[in-house]
Amino acid sequence: MTTRAEAIAQLTAVGSPYELEVVNIHGYPIRTYKNAHRNLREIWERAAKRGDAPYFIYEDVVTTYGEAHKEVVSLAAWLYENGIRKGDRVAVGMRNYPEFAIAFWAIQSIGAVMVSLNAWWIGEELKYALKDSGAVAAILDGERQERLTPEMMEELGVRLVVVARGEARADTTEWGQAAGNTGAVLPHVDIDAEDDATILYTSGTTGFPKGAAGSHRNYVTNVWNGLFTVGVGSLMAGGPIPDPFADRAHITALSTFPFFHIAGLCGLIASTNNGTTIVTQYKWDAGDALRLVEKYKVNQFGGVPTVVRSFIEHPDRDTFDLSSLASIGQGGAPVAPDTIARIEQDFAGKVSPGNGYGLTETTAGCIANAGAAYFAKKDSVGLPAVGTDVCIMDEDGKEVPQGTIGEVCIYGPQNVRGYWNKPAETAKAFVDGWFHTGDAGYIDEDGFVYVVDRIKDMVLRGGENVYCVEVETVLFELDAVLDCAVIGLPHAKLGEEVTAVLVAADGFDESATPEVLQYLSGRLAAFKVPSKVFWHHEELPRNATGKVLKKDLRDFYASR
Repeated sequence: MTTRAEAIAQLTAVGSPYELEVVNIHGYPIRTYKNAHRNLREIWERAAKRGDAPYFIYEDVVTTYGEAHKEVVSLAAWLYENGIRKGDRVAVGMRNYPEFAIAFWAIQSIGAVMVSLNAWWIGEELKYALKDSGAVAAILDGERQERLTPEMMEELGVRLVVVARGEARADTTEWGQAAGNTGAVLPHVDIDAEDDATILYTSGTTGFPKGAAGSHRNYVTNVWNGLFTVGVGSLMAGGPIPDPFADRAHITALSTFPFFHIAGLCGLIASTNNGTTIVTQYKWDAGDALRLVEKYKVNQFGGVPTVVRSFIEHPDRDTFDLSSLASIGQGGAPVAPDTIARIEQDFAGKVSPGNGYGLTETTAGCIANAGAAYFAKKDSVGLPAVGTDVCIMDEDGKEVPQGTIGEVCIYGPQNVRGYWNKPAETAKAFVDGWFHTGDAGYIDEDGFVYVVDRIKDMVLRGGENVYCVEVETVLFELDAVLDCAVIGLPHAKLGEEVTAVLVAADGFDESATPEVLQYLSGRLAAFKVPSKVFWHHEELPRNATGKVLKKDLRDFYASR
């Protein structure tokens, strides 16, 4: 039987399609895939050859790869004819419509840079991103158009605006006019692996976010990491080395991560490369998701932990045929181990769960946990991708001993080059090629990585570090708790005190507080047990990636 280490050695050997080579990227030697696609345009051109294969399903309307390609070529040619060139920034702001994917591939095909606009942003936030990036064009849905006035767009220098899924204003262009020319030809543009592909703004739980400048190599590496994982699995099962350019077995995936977020965008790119049929919704609806899985025989489903939890715990779940599901992935926020256990229990080993770790700055997941290892180490985010190094560092940037908690730092081909127009912030976060994540974690004796908390979210109680995720993990085990967040509130003697903000499950209320504290006392050291418990009577505030806005909770409860 081939071990994982032996499989990796075979796959990366000289002459293998997955051979690694060392390339100088931004002054640092980086291991990367020698035979990978050079850019994202190559990925789309290959995908487009699938013709009549279904690409998107939205509101039960099917768009084929061939139909999408005609629109991609038309939109790319229209942008090019209107003066958009390689390196120009084109903003995209819309829900998970098929038009988002078409806009993305059109922009990549002419070497322009997609500026991703968070669909949750209000006008001022949208204005910030457009101004910061220097976008000269924008592709929006009707809802985003309403938030950006003609005067604002003129002031920002955005001279071209295309509108999908909405009525175009006099100053904008209707989608069909830009993307409906079936006789268009894709312009020839030379696109290098290190050219900028996107500017994606970080989650921004406090203040305005920073724009991470991602390259074509960053995204191609993400795709190939997925292909490499399949290769490892094939060799370990006694199979051959799979051809990364061969057509793969068709699968259907329900995509819930927003495409404007790095996890959603990387999922879109990988799914497109793999010939997947992508199913999306106007907004997340667990009941409708169950219907879609049954109707379209969905094989893959994933989302932020709150989305996955609402899906597997939906009261009508057992009335739907979910037998087509083969994998359920989670990411974007800490994953409660009890959710993993629930998948293991309810799907009786028929569904392979997955978890990953990554950030906008690392072009989504560069550490992954799946299959048997996922069940064995439910609280680990997994092992680094090939070519990626992970180091746990102290405050002075020195590596700490194995098993010791420090800052998770990442080095590899998925790291973006830095923050757009922010040299000081770039220099602080990217040091000697290492990206300092701001997350606290450790590595165990098997090389598995554990992320315990954001360093800034850690509660410092009387000199003791309390990692909020650890307490939240135990809280999620309680039937009384539907959702939770642990925060630190000011304390005169201790500096901070551990505080739990809970959302009650059906049939429970604040009278469950003694039971909650008693349970925690039996599972955690006394200094980790919350000294204050608040029951929140609405959903916890979250950003688009599913992370709880703890600053909002601290501000709200500090005076209570």
